[in-house]
Amino acid sequence: MVILRSKDIWEMDIEDIQEKLDELKKELANNISKSSASGVNENPGKIKELKRTIARVITIVAQKQKER
Repeated sequence: MVILRSKDIWEMDIEDIQEKLDELKKELANNISKSSASGVNENPGKIKELKRTIARVITIVAQKQKER
């Protein structure tokens, strides 16, 4: 999954953003479970970046809903 940038998120509809948010949360859960099961994550920075992207998406959704 490609990490979303703010500009890309702003250009999307709220429905599309919600779908991406669900995908990001699933990917985060998968990475966390993999790292806890094996003890070693293949890309340790991925979890941090996913968390930041999820926070970015939630913030932009809130701002978009405020504008409506």
